Amino acid sequence: NPDFVFAGTRMGQDLAAHYASADLFLFPSTTETFGNVTTEALASGLAVAAYDYAAAHEYIVDGESGLLATLGDPGSFLAAARILARSPQTVARLRLNAVAVGRRLGWDAVIDDLERVFQGVVGAEPTQRAAHTHAAPIGLSN
Repeated sequence: NPDFVFAGTRMGQDLAAHYASADLFLFPSTTETFGNVTTEALASGLAVAAYDYAAAHEYIVDGESGLLATLGDPGSFLAAARILARSPQTVARLRLNAVAVGRRLGWDAVIDDLERVFQGVVGAEPTQRAAHTHAAPIGLSN
């Protein structure tokens, strides 16, 4: 397609400008480990179509903040892409919700999640963890 632009590697403000200039984000990867590009696209307010796993599975609510396709089903992904291509109303709604998801993905949220994990570990019964080491874990004895 002569209208496609292959922009190559982008970083920093240039990357942000590329995201900001897009209308939607199609991410057909079936091999990603987390998919920062998915969270970057959401934070940029893009309507995202991606397979239902990794970052997309974690952060997108299908039909609300993006469209999720069945992993391993290219037809499902193409159907999601067609919806975005044919429905400006859907794209507009998903973009608004994507921004809300992106706002929740800042460092404060990451730190809060990590803190909850640590509190869960500290709040567990010391004897359960100590059974593997035959001693109470440091900082957990009464």
